[in-house]
Parts: sequence; C-alpha cells; structure tokens
Amino acid sequence: MDQRFGFIHYLYQKQTIKWICLFGIASAVLMTVQYSQPPIIRSFSFILYGAKPYDLKDSYSAFNGSVVTDQSTQNVSSLTNLSTVDNKKPDMESLSVLSISQMNEMLRKRHSVRNSVPSHLLSRVDQQLLEAKSQILNANVTHNDMDLYAPIYRNISMFKRSYEIMEQMLKVYIYKDGEKPIFHDWILEGIYACEGWFLKLMEANKQFVTDDPNEAHLFYIPFSSRLLQQTLYVRHSHSRDNLIQFMKNHTEMLMTKYPFWNRTNGSDHFLAACHDWAPAETRGHLLNTIRALCNADIQTGFQIGKDVSLPTTYVQSATNPLKTVGGEPPSNRPTLAFFAGFMHGNVRPVLLSHWGNDTDMKIFSRLPHVKGNQNYIDYMKTSKFCICARGFAVHSPRVVESLFYNCVPVIISDNYVPPFFNVLNWESFAVFILEKEIPDLKRILLSISHERYVGMYERVKKVQEHFFWHSEPVKYDLFHMILHSVWYNRVFTSSF
Repeated sequence: MDQRFGFIHYLYQKQTIKWICLFGIASAVLMTVQYSQPPIIRSFSFILYGAKPYDLKDSYSAFNGSVVTDQSTQNVSSLTNLSTVDNKKPDMESLSVLSISQMNEMLRKRHSVRNSVPSHLLSRVDQQLLEAKSQILNANVTHNDMDLYAPIYRNISMFKRSYEIMEQMLKVYIYKDGEKPIFHDWILEGIYACEGWFLKLMEANKQFVTDDPNEAHLFYIPFSSRLLQQTLYVRHSHSRDNLIQFMKNHTEMLMTKYPFWNRTNGSDHFLAACHDWAPAETRGHLLNTIRALCNADIQTGFQIGKDVSLPTTYVQSATNPLKTVGGEPPSNRPTLAFFAGFMHGNVRPVLLSHWGNDTDMKIFSRLPHVKGNQNYIDYMKTSKFCICARGFAVHSPRVVESLFYNCVPVIISDNYVPPFFNVLNWESFAVFILEKEIPDLKRILLSISHERYVGMYERVKKVQEHFFWHSEPVKYDLFHMILHSVWYNRVFTSSF
C-alpha cells in the first residue's frame, strides 16, 4: 500500500513539472504578443476594440510633445511619456490601406443610392429630405461666391445649396434623458474639446433645435465621450467594458422609452464624440447612427458617407480659442517640413529614424518646454509643410494646427478620413503620404513645385475659417460645418 501511494506521488510530481513547463511557455508567448503586437494580433484588437491595447493609458501629445492634462482629470487618466527611440529603424506593418482616391469612390457610391419608395408613401419629414436631395443635386452652378472659395470644395454649388436648405429647414430634437456629467455637460479645453464645444452650442441653439420630435430631421444624443471616460473608467483596469455597456444600456432605454429610434432603426440619430475610445463605445445599436468621430478610422468601423469625421481641435483657452492663428507668408518659410511630439505608436519612430538628422526638415521627438509652446508654434508658422503623423490613434490635433498657422498639412495616417470629407476637397490643400512612403517623404515634398505649393498655401488660408470655434456661432464656422456634415449625410443616405 505504501509503495503504491509512493508511485502515485511520483507520477503526480512528474505531471506537476509538465504543467509548470507548459504554463511558463504560455506566459512567455502571451507576454510577447502583448508587448510586441505582431500585425495579426494588432489587427484583431483593432476589430474588437477600436483602439490599441496600450491606448488604454489615454496617452496623447500636443504641440511640442509635452503631456496634455486637465487638472480635473489627473485622478482618472495616467498619461505617459514615451520619449526613448530605438536607434534601429522599426519595421512598418503590412495592413490593408485605402488610398484617398479609393475613399473618394466609396463616398461617391454611398451617396449615389437611389430612392426606392414612392414619395406619396413617405412621411412629411422624409418628403422634405427627398426634396432637399433633389435641390442639392440640381443646384445652380456657382463659379464665384463672395463667401466661398470654389477650389477647396468637392462641389461648391452643391455645398452652397445644401447649406442654404439646412438653414431654412433643418430641425434637431435633443434627448433630455441622461444625467450630468456624462450627458448635457462639456469640456471646452484640451484635445477633446471639439465634442464639448459642439454639445454646448447645440443645446443653446434656437434656430435648429425643436421640442417637437415629429418635425425633427435629426435626433441628437448629447453625451461626452471624454466625460464618460473620466467618470466611469477604472484606473489601471485596462478595460472599457463598463463604458461600452453603459452606452448600450442608455441606447436601449431610448429605444424602449420612445418610438423615434425604431422608425428608422436609428439612422436619423447622431452623436459627436472625440475621445480615442469613442468608436468602441458607439458600437452595437449606435453603429446605425451618424457618428461624428475624431478617431475617424476606417479600420475600426468608420463608414464613409454615413459617419462624419470631426476635427481634433486642441483648445488652449476657452475664452480665446483663436489666440495664435496666423503665420508667415510663403517667402518667409525657410523650413521644408516640421514635426515634434512623443514617439507614440509605430509611425513616428519611423519618421524620426529616417529624417531626424535632415537639415532641411525639422523632425524632433520633443522640443524643450517653453511657456505657451511658443517654439512649437514658431516652427509651424515658418515651415512650408507640417507633418501630421498618427500616434496611437489615426487623428491628431496637428491637422487643425497646421491650418491655423497657414502651414500645408502632410497627413501620414493610413485609413484616416479627414474632417468634413463629404464636402471638402482635401487634396487641394493637403498632402497625403502612406505610412510605407515615409522613406520617400523628402523626395515627395520637393517634387511639389513652388507654384503648386503657393496655391495650396492660399487654400489653407481659405479653408481655416471652417475650423474656428466662436462662442456665438457664425456662418460656415466649425459648429455649422459639423452640423452640416451630419445633415448632408442624412440627406444622401436616407433609405426611402
């Protein structure tokens, strides 16, 4: 009996050693996957969550690479400084990438769907949308306009007529449900300020807002993705599940409480969200809505022609958001191209490793801290081209900063849909370079003739008014451009 139990004890020891070895191997594999992020794993995480796992730290850089924080959020968000760069040139990942021409074709197809329901069977609101679409498509041709500069638009005639009809017709119903701070509240400074400004100005608007849902063309869900993150995210949990569930519960409440959602399955509802995690938070039922997102990434579910790309506007002062606008003329811009910022993600280290020592371009990881980031601003104001390279997410405040400082933006962010893509002709005032083309960056920029550059510079100055915040909205400003893009996509994607 003792010998038998001794033999069993021997086998048990052998089995234990085997499982210890297997556990060690498995742990090593998991650690490798977590920290090296091979392409297949990274792509899978994008599909599931809409952002990279390390994006959970809510890291971001603005201006010269110094960390952007709000005093009210320091107890919630852990921001990191990834300041070290490997001397070895990193490998670029092989991902499915859409060119700007392919995005243009997707937009054309999405907005070319013909109506299939006889007009007499449509509701009064749907008949109005159908008539608006007809008038936009058949707009009188506009060549010259006192307020609009034709080259910066896809079709100035359609844009002008659509904007006019929006001013005359559009009615928006705002849901009153939801408690502060996640709903009906805002942050007006920082890199996520865009959603806050829009929410504040929308709720204060008298022209477009209606209390009668039966006359509404659009239904607005007034939530802040930034305040959702600040309020509910459990620090160091590395999980957004509770944020996603919260939005799912709120949406299902609206679907149950009101009849409006079910009339169109949510296609006449919209939201505006600027935080990196918003694509994940607005999945499920909310995928049917018109989602205005700063993180406008095709790879994480952004739908061209339905969703709207929000500009990421870094607001330093809510009382004076346009304080530093302006820049030098083309003749006084000696620097070919400029970039400075944290080495977040995979693209920026490649940019720095290839061009960090170039004498014609100023490519930095970070600049010395100066009050008001004046050194960063001065570089933008005196450079011909400003590099807008993606970090952890596809969007960056550098795109709007470039426009503010009259610097032609060079967007290096695969599958990023630029703001107001449905109406603006971005190729007329910006340069798009694929991430894999970074080694050819200088050659591409030098191939742009002086005449072409000056033309792009002038268009940057013309388009910048569409990216200005005003405490009291003015015609064609950022508030109206966001609302118009939502309206425009609603008109052209309505399933009659």
